[in-house]
Amino acid sequence: MSALSTPAFLVDEGGLLVFFNEAAGTLLGKGFDEVGHVGPSEWGGLFGPYDAAGETIPYEDLPVVRAVRAGRPAHASFGVRAFDGQVHAVECTAFPILTAHGSQGAIAIFWPVEEGLPTEAAAAVAAASGAPAADPTIDPSGAAA
Repeated sequence: MSALSTPAFLVDEGGLLVFFNEAAGTLLGKGFDEVGHVGPSEWGGLFGPYDAAGETIPYEDLPVVRAVRAGRPAHASFGVRAFDGQVHAVECTAFPILTAHGSQGAIAIFWPVEEGLPTEAAAAVAAASGAPAADPTIDPSGAAA
């Protein structure tokens, strides 16, 4: 997962964020070594995620949670808040990690998109955190899109 250039999260069967790669750290503005393990109750305060109206998406509706619980892939579009307060629209697909003993967690792959989170919603979320919404013409690595 560390070699992927696409942002990715790894969670265990209880929803604990076990690891995220460097690309996810670039999107969020901090690396995993700075953030560490994050429990499911902490996700909302750190990252959102947010729906098209700028409301926090309930934990049980997140693709990674649906993948763990249902044992099959799940997908959604939403906004995530970086540590600098900027909100990025992303697509997310999560795949369960299955063993002979059942689900052991999931991997979630994220990628920034220009469309998906209305500007008004991103602005509302960013305003609540005191930071500007992300510029959709800049990708997470800082290169012009």
